Amino acid sequence: MKLEGIRVLDLSRFLPGPYIGLMMADHGAEVIKIESFDGEPTRNLGTKIKGHTAYFRNTQRGKSSLRLNLKAPDGLEIFRRLADESDVIIDSFRPGVVDRLGIGYEAIQERNPRIVYCSLSAFGQHGTQAQRPSHDVGAQAITGTLSLMQGEGREPCLPPAPAADIAMGSLALVGIMMALYRREQTGLGDFVDMAMTDCLMSWNPHVINDVLVKERAPELKNERLFGGAAFYDVYRTKDGRHLVLSGAEMNFVENLLTALERSDLIELCRKPWGTAQEPVKAFLTETFASRSLAEWNAFMSEISVCYAPVLDLHEGWQQPSMRERGMIAPGADGVERLGTPVKYAAEPGQPSDKLAELGGDTDDILERLGYDAAERQHLIDTGVC
Repeated sequence: MKLEGIRVLDLSRFLPGPYIGLMMADHGAEVIKIESFDGEPTRNLGTKIKGHTAYFRNTQRGKSSLRLNLKAPDGLEIFRRLADESDVIIDSFRPGVVDRLGIGYEAIQERNPRIVYCSLSAFGQHGTQAQRPSHDVGAQAITGTLSLMQGEGREPCLPPAPAADIAMGSLALVGIMMALYRREQTGLGDFVDMAMTDCLMSWNPHVINDVLVKERAPELKNERLFGGAAFYDVYRTKDGRHLVLSGAEMNFVENLLTALERSDLIELCRKPWGTAQEPVKAFLTETFASRSLAEWNAFMSEISVCYAPVLDLHEGWQQPSMRERGMIAPGADGVERLGTPVKYAAEPGQPSDKLAELGGDTDDILERLGYDAAERQHLIDTGVC
């Protein structure tokens, strides 16, 4: 697989960092999860299925677990010795913590110049807000992204997906892979400083026009992706379900409105989003409310138009395409799991069935580092491992 021979030390918890490690493990990297004595929090978030939560299963598979007390000098020495033989380190501590422990980038880079060290945080390693704590929804709020998600009454609502977490995890993986690629030319690693707020803000080029040109927030009702375009919106059906139109290109507009015998409305969809398209939205609202979702599924199947039924998560999980592409597949214990979204023609990823218990690989890892049986037992007895 693509990342065979790469060793990753993962000090992170919850979602962004473990997501990076998961993707790398799925494609052949050796990922060692460094856990405190309390363990990874997602071990206990949700109902356990055959001993493990769904959250843990789908973010931590394929990794080894080393239980380690990083407040103990011997624990720090173990980490440093592992870092000497590793390619990537991921941490999600508040800025400055790893430096105070003596295992930050500069300290490790002196011992291993080839290390790629990725630090994840809410606001980055420097700046006036660097020491401010936050999780995903806080980053969405402070970047203005949350204001774009409005429910009834135009009030901001909680987002359905942890966009800041996944944005940072995905872009951090890109950053790590670029640094590993560059290392092949220079022989040197690098430090990768990733902030949730940076990553999420970078996802907004489609909606910042009014911010830059008019120096104000966008008026969502007039924005293409927020209800201003008749062919990019959510509509209610007769049976109380919903469907979406998700493409406002004119060929799709012409195909649907012609099929609905309202070609007279086509020209309105060439006009700017917002007020000009309200007659089209009114027609579509009334029309979609006249039939059930199943009826519309049948009707739309004969037309080339960007359309989808709004499914709940269980229905989405059952979509045949998810299994056809290996995005959902049973593990060795029979429990279905998420697959890898990165599909290579050669050397495809191979998600592992391994689900490490807390500290389950500690003894093997210490032995590999050269600790004999007596030393390993002493480290356990003294609360280091």
